[in-house]
Amino acid sequence: MSPLAVEVEQVSKRFRVDGHIVHALDGVSLHAAEGEFVSLVGPSGCGKSTLLNLICGLMEPDSGTIRLQGDTLPRLGRVGLMPQQDLLMPWRRVMDNLLLGPEIQRRDRQEAEQEAQALLPLFGLEGFAQSYPSQLSGGMRQRAALLRTMLAHPTVLALDEPFGALDALTRRGMRDWLLQVWERFGQTVLFVTHDVDEAIYLSDRVLVISSRPGTVALEVNVPLPRPRIQTQLDTLEAAHIRHRLLTALGL
Repeated sequence: MSPLAVEVEQVSKRFRVDGHIVHALDGVSLHAAEGEFVSLVGPSGCGKSTLLNLICGLMEPDSGTIRLQGDTLPRLGRVGLMPQQDLLMPWRRVMDNLLLGPEIQRRDRQEAEQEAQALLPLFGLEGFAQSYPSQLSGGMRQRAALLRTMLAHPTVLALDEPFGALDALTRRGMRDWLLQVWERFGQTVLFVTHDVDEAIYLSDRVLVISSRPGTVALEVNVPLPRPRIQTQLDTLEAAHIRHRLLTALGL
């Protein structure tokens, strides 16, 4: 097995909301190996996004331990977080949006821009470097957001329902494109989705997070051969995995 990129051990998190304590996560343990694609599925409000925020270092757990490549600290800046909304700055052109991470890291702009230019074709953005976000389709905006994330050179990608706002046809194409990018760069990916078939299609393993307080209710390996094609979702093996996941979700 490859070295572990992410280790979460018995992590719990509570919030105070309107004077009440909300127990978001309770004793969550999970791991992701270097270069592994792991999906998290679960009902709304079960703490999936909170878990990604904890792993990214945007907040700290009340108890438990989080390690990135064996280290407990620092986490901030080592995980690239991409939420459902692309969060592109509307007043900045595409290239200026892409270079936000390198700017914050105070890297050489010319070097970072050359890297971005070289990746524009892979991300379907060739010819759009000087466009504004409002001139891009939904799928193009998401690809730009992921390229912006990757240009910061994170060791782990945390993708929080990145295709949730897209129509079904665009979403289907984006899955294949994401696998293409992941197979080329090989980063560890933590992927949050409500779509069980999407999780099966993309992942090496799928974790089911229970209703709040969230904990890992089921872990399922996805042994479908790679590279993946959509028709693999029609196989008996995929149907068996789907049944296990849906049963764990109470569906």
